[in-house]
Amino acid sequence: MGHLLIAPIVVPMLAGAAMVLAGDRGRRLTVLLGLCSTVTLVVLSVVLLRLADAPVVGVYRLGDWPSLFGIVLVLDRLSALMLALAAVLGFSAFVFSLARWHRAGTHFHPLFQFQLMGLNGAFLTGDLFNLFVFFEVMLAASYGMALHGSGVARVRAGLHYIVINLVASLLFLVGVSAVYGIAGTLNMADLAARMRDVAVEDRALLETGLAVLGIAFLVKAAMWPLGFWLPATYAAASTPAAAILSILSKVGIYAVLRVWLLLFGGEAGASAGFGGAWLLAGGLFTIAFGSIAVLATQNLPRLAGASVLVSSGTLLAAIGAGQVAVTGGALFYLASSVLAIGAFFLLIELVERGREVGADVLAVTREAFGSGEEEDELQEHDEVGVAIPGTVALLGMSFMTCALLLAGLPPLSGFLAKFAILAPLLGSGEPAVPAATWALMAALILSGLATVVAMLRVGIDVFWASPAGRVPRIGLVEIAPVALLLMLCGALTLGAGPAMDYMQAAARALHAPTDYLHGVLTAPVAARGGGG
Repeated sequence: MGHLLIAPIVVPMLAGAAMVLAGDRGRRLTVLLGLCSTVTLVVLSVVLLRLADAPVVGVYRLGDWPSLFGIVLVLDRLSALMLALAAVLGFSAFVFSLARWHRAGTHFHPLFQFQLMGLNGAFLTGDLFNLFVFFEVMLAASYGMALHGSGVARVRAGLHYIVINLVASLLFLVGVSAVYGIAGTLNMADLAARMRDVAVEDRALLETGLAVLGIAFLVKAAMWPLGFWLPATYAAASTPAAAILSILSKVGIYAVLRVWLLLFGGEAGASAGFGGAWLLAGGLFTIAFGSIAVLATQNLPRLAGASVLVSSGTLLAAIGAGQVAVTGGALFYLASSVLAIGAFFLLIELVERGREVGADVLAVTREAFGSGEEEDELQEHDEVGVAIPGTVALLGMSFMTCALLLAGLPPLSGFLAKFAILAPLLGSGEPAVPAATWALMAALILSGLATVVAMLRVGIDVFWASPAGRVPRIGLVEIAPVALLLMLCGALTLGAGPAMDYMQAAARALHAPTDYLHGVLTAPVAARGGGG
């Protein structure tokens, strides 16, 4: 594996630094650097995804320091999956931005690269302190991305986002400090190995520190009631920024998966399963809150933000169930939802382009007061229908595909993912199905119904009741990223068997992290400093 393991961090870091030196006058150079960086990350992620599909965990120790004292990067199936999702979404958002958004404000390109650097570092790091460091790199870049462009709404939502995440960072630091004070280590593998032997008088304080740490993760994962900031922030952000920001909530999900299953698994002694009921309950409440938000809005960007809440709640509830097969289904859902929501954020600008300002208000007014009916009756009746331009038809098909994916309707990957979550719960072999299983099944079905209603209502309004006043002009660099993400969802559907095998293998490794612990703590000396 060699130095490939650190490349996803080094590549965007060097590209971002070169862009800062080039400045705004070297715009062509920055575009070229950004394109090379994002393409390289996609290639690297595919290579690492193939290398990670094995029991052996890849380990990279910086500076040839032992794991307990130095910086260690770890690659397993879960981190490789997250790297691939971040790379594909980053490439799509970057290509989309080349149409015009990258010129809307200063320093877009370096911020974008540092965003990718923070994401990749958070997915690869093997200790809590460096997870905090990469969280801060990621968040610092996301602050600039959220404020990219102009407008009062964007600044207001961006400032709220900054304040909330600064508080979450403080909680993260407090939690990390408490854990280190009790356990004497922040390496996640070493901490997991010590969980069973923690003294009785220290266990409560250690669990408290980890709970504070978990709150910081759940703020980023947007669990109710901590995720109230998300729809407004994502709706106000520029289109490529919103697309890449949509995966930030999944960083919180990743941290919960990694830390909770590693530290509170079956080998954690008295702490085994700590907080699982809270994850399940919080996930169900998040699904409910997100479904209400989906039904309450007729604004496409806010609808996409509410869909992020529903996806986060689904993942948290599935993780809280604590079953290997359910976790595998949740990972499949994670991949499908990241791609679908990213495509939806990019599609929204194309769908709304060319619509007259106030068209939604006019459509509602005409529906409520009946104004314009007399004029409609006086129109000639020789036209049987209205010709639909090819561009609008393409956008409509893409919108319908996003609706099917987000609602979890057959035959696409969203339906397969929800089925993969529910099937193990309903087929567990228990004489009576637990109430929590019925609650999760009802939440998934009702959230899908809410999404169908909301998407149908908005789709009818956009494409039928108040269509665009002119056919929108759409460039290839704008529609191609949307098509790429939707085609990947189609590939997940067609290749559901191999994909689910990978996800289930990742879930088994997460619930029984023997290979992870052995790889980090007992790697051969020859692998140190250069990889494992």
